[in-house]
Amino acid sequence: MAFVVTDNCILCKYTDCVAVCPADAFYEGPNFLVINPDECIDCDLCPIECPAEAIYQEDEVPKDQQEFIELNAELSKQWPRITEIKPPLPDAKKWDGVVEKVKYLDTDVD
Repeated sequence: MAFVVTDNCILCKYTDCVAVCPADAFYEGPNFLVINPDECIDCDLCPIECPAEAIYQEDEVPKDQQEFIELNAELSKQWPRITEIKPPLPDAKKWDGVVEKVKYLDTDVD
């Protein structure tokens, strides 16, 4: 079972989780991170490090965020891998905790 990045990461994109991932399973989009479910080794390190509390075990993803299971799988095949900490997005603190941010998800490939 893999971990899944959910709604609260959008427009925040903290990368503390990336630094602790021994599998390098994170991928970076313009305003969101995802985890490749085929690469995730279920080590339980990333949820602890996520300041936005946006990472869940696949079977614990809230019902209203189930779409993120498929989004993580799809977008991790399109976006580049991220393995190092980067600064969060400029307005991350403002967006942390805002609900229903999926409408702001930018899926463009750089």
